[in-house]
This record gives sequence, C-alpha cells and structure tokens, in this order.
Amino acid sequence: MDRTMARAQAMKLIYEWEMGGDGGEETRLNLLEVKPNEREADFMNRMFEGVVANVAAIDEKLTPFLKGWSIDRVTRVDLAILRLAAYELMLGETPRGVVINEAVELANQYSTDKAGGFVNGVLGNLGRALDEDGSARDGA
Repeated sequence: MDRTMARAQAMKLIYEWEMGGDGGEETRLNLLEVKPNEREADFMNRMFEGVVANVAAIDEKLTPFLKGWSIDRVTRVDLAILRLAAYELMLGETPRGVVINEAVELANQYSTDKAGGFVNGVLGNLGRALDEDGSARDGA
C-alpha cells in the first residue's frame, strides 16, 4: 500500500467511525484487507487515530471555512475527507499542496461532482490560515 492508498483507507475508517463504527481490526483486516505489517499501515492508523482523538479541534479549525455550512450539513464522506486532510495539515509534516491534492482526488473518487471544488476551497483557506498563525508549514 502506498501513501495515497493509506489516506484512502484512513478516510474509510474515519467514515465508518462517523457512522458509529469503531474502525477496529475486523474492519482493517476483513473489509479493507490491510495487514498490520503492510507498508504505510502505520501512517493509516496514525491518521485515523489522530482524527478520532482530535476531532473537536479539527472541527473548530474547519468550521470557519465551511462558508455557511455547519459540520452537521456536510456529507459524511466529505467530512471524513476534510477531517483527515485538516489533521494532516495541522501536523505540518506533508506539503500543503500534496495534502490538498490528495483530498481533492479522494472527493472526486468517493463523493459528488462538486465535492472536489468544495474540499479544495475549504482546505486551501484552512491551509493559508494555518500558515499565517504558524500552526503548520507549507513544506513546498
């Protein structure tokens, strides 16, 4: 599994968690078919666990950029993508452009036709705000 696939699998775990699941070993092994020692499995797990542990802080960072939408109105798939990318932006370990591009690709693959633009706009604004307050770096 490469980093792109790890992000997709983390997004699916976040989505399951949002829908009341636990993103546990059964899901990882049987549904996603991710083996514990598989390349990038640690990244997938770290992203999922980080989002779950920091969801309130992530939502607080996202909310100002939803432009009239509340967290509750965002589709669960888009929200999983946004939370994952926002968390990764907040960590500041990966270049902002990479994180946003990967999130837009996830939205284009798993959501509606308009989701990519929505995700791009929200995350672009969030990324710039994080850069301004020093919470994350671009890395590019």
